[in-house]
Amino acid sequence: MPLAAAAGARLVHCLGASWRIDRSGMDAVERGLPTGGGCILAFWHSRMMPLVYSHRGRGIAVLVSRHRDGELIARILHRMGYVTARGSSTRGGEGGALEMMRFARDGRLLGITPDGPRGPAERVKSGVVYLASRTGLPVLPLAAAAGSAHVFDSWDRFRLPYPFARIVMAYGEPLHVPTELDDASAEQWRARIEAAIRRLTESVSRRAGERT
Repeated sequence: MPLAAAAGARLVHCLGASWRIDRSGMDAVERGLPTGGGCILAFWHSRMMPLVYSHRGRGIAVLVSRHRDGELIARILHRMGYVTARGSSTRGGEGGALEMMRFARDGRLLGITPDGPRGPAERVKSGVVYLASRTGLPVLPLAAAAGSAHVFDSWDRFRLPYPFARIVMAYGEPLHVPTELDDASAEQWRARIEAAIRRLTESVSRRAGERT
């Protein structure tokens, strides 16, 4: 496992170094994060690879599944300067949420794929709403698209950008989830977050000239 993690991290570094990344408008948002408090970065599972590279080395806390492949992912992320909480909405979710809340109290940025770990793809689950309401942190939609990528035959159609691909990334507007929610309000916020990530992803896909 250590050798596989080292190889995985090296692969991400080598690919990322070759990508042509368009971060227009992102630097202004990021400059405000240290003074404006933390946030929960929310992005689709299928598009995480460019974001893992671009946000490396910042100590961001990422929620990773307890499934068997989650252990390898966690080790790769550690090598790239992330910390991880282990859990999901399907297994060990409560423990993962508690770890993420602890990381939030430590002042770390949080990262979550709200459609993971097993889908349905691009359908936000309730966990991100719960985490936002408990921590008081805004949800900041995040998206990436590649002009050329290999699309895997997986539940999420995971996208691995080819070497030297053009990558477009963007943040959306922060979404401030109330701390007190009934079931109906929680569902409204879940749908609102889902729509925001979807719109942002469609925007960067068009800018990148992504082929679907």
